[in-house]
Amino acid sequence: MARTESNMLALGTPAPVFELPDTNTGKMINLQQLKADVATVIMFICNHCPFVIHIKDELSQLAIDYQNQGINFVAISANDAVNFPQDNPANMALFAAQNNFSFPYLYDETQSVAKAYQAACTPDFYIFDQNLLCVYRGQLDGSRPGNDVPVTGADLRAALDALLTGQPVSEQQAPSLGCNIKWKG
Repeated sequence: MARTESNMLALGTPAPVFELPDTNTGKMINLQQLKADVATVIMFICNHCPFVIHIKDELSQLAIDYQNQGINFVAISANDAVNFPQDNPANMALFAAQNNFSFPYLYDETQSVAKAYQAACTPDFYIFDQNLLCVYRGQLDGSRPGNDVPVTGADLRAALDALLTGQPVSEQQAPSLGCNIKWKG
């Protein structure tokens, strides 16, 4: 597995707009529909990446813990599903169901959304405030497959908790690390 760090989109960057199909429902969903009162968390993930598999339970738990507090979550996969069929929309819907995702799991077939967000790896995390400005980008926490650090979501939770209490989000943010997005040839 290739270990790729996130590109760290500049803080304050407006969230690039998008409209993508939700693999759970087949409906098109756009950014404005996902925009929340406090924050919107956008996660670039995929089904087969060991880094994503390592944290999948925490992704579900985060949504459970924060969705009722004015924070929305969305996952997006931009992987080339032709060369990586395990990441195709049907398998994405299955992965979402198996892992009790309570948030949309969108498919970026053209990879244009991933490029607009400067996403580089899976998982790659972004938090946008109520005005859809980037206040966090980086890692879920310090856990990685095989490093024996517990998966807690500490970094993402600290940023969300700051927003919930009206505090500034710390600008000391570590990049995420994961498999590279599987770009089309």
